[in-house]
Amino acid sequence: MNEVMSIGSPLLWAGFITFVLIMLALDLFVFGAGKAHKVSIKEAASWSLVWFALAIAFNAALWWHLTGTVGSEIADRKALEFFTGYLIEKSLSVDNVFVFLLIFSAFHVPAEYQRRVLIYGVLGAIGMRIVMILLGSWVVQEFKWVLYVFGAFLLFTGIKMLMPSDANPDLSKNWLVKIARKYLRVTDQLHGERFSIRHNGVRYFTPLFLVLILIEASDLVFAVDSIPAIFAITTDPFIVATSNIFAIMGLRALYFLLADIAERFHLLKYGLAIVLAFIGTKMLLMPWLHVPVTLSLAVVISVIGLSIVASLWATRKPAAN
Repeated sequence: MNEVMSIGSPLLWAGFITFVLIMLALDLFVFGAGKAHKVSIKEAASWSLVWFALAIAFNAALWWHLTGTVGSEIADRKALEFFTGYLIEKSLSVDNVFVFLLIFSAFHVPAEYQRRVLIYGVLGAIGMRIVMILLGSWVVQEFKWVLYVFGAFLLFTGIKMLMPSDANPDLSKNWLVKIARKYLRVTDQLHGERFSIRHNGVRYFTPLFLVLILIEASDLVFAVDSIPAIFAITTDPFIVATSNIFAIMGLRALYFLLADIAERFHLLKYGLAIVLAFIGTKMLLMPWLHVPVTLSLAVVISVIGLSIVASLWATRKPAAN
């Protein structure tokens, strides 16, 4: 079983946190400061490439730094752990996209108003991930056996995802929505991108605020799945945090990239389920079977890749006669 040992020096943590804050500030106050608009496929694709390129550049810089400080062997291993963890988190974040689509559709939120909700959703997700990663790292360090609990949970989750489920649940009956409507004054109509308004001196919340609550709740649920998954690859808090947050920062662009074609990836859910089940099994078999990170990476790429190809093939348009 891996020991909890981190390569995250104070300098590396400070550099990474500074980078994240700068990128979030640019996203919020520069690139995201314009008027409400529907994010185009071109814009979403460009930002998806930017976030992916930044993740790869960070990994390369980390490898170069570690090569000069702790040697090439550790540098190679940590770079591979980061890339594998990043791909796992990126793959699992696709499931977020389908849930976001369901929430926006249930509340009839126009595409031009979705961007602001997702900005705050990403901010909340980053905060929750940091807390859960730090807590998870401490728990793993103090109680090694908890990795087997993570493994059993992931295996159960993967199997559950393979089972039929209600594709269109009634979100108006969601307990969070019921509580919010009970204790808050909620308007019947949207008011642009605003989460609340004042009317006759009284504060009212808009349905967009209910959407934000559900988005944040779904982020928390997905974090419970994704964070144990990356602990199967590495228990280094720095690698866990950086790979996780890089994947999350690209979530908004990924959503707008897939939003209009999500129905073409209906088989991807089963690929994600297989990945979770594989990772869970790997964690449960750690005392008897060591699965190299390279093999884990190959399995993740192969399963996700095949599920994407199968989805596109199954939803292809019939050839014209």
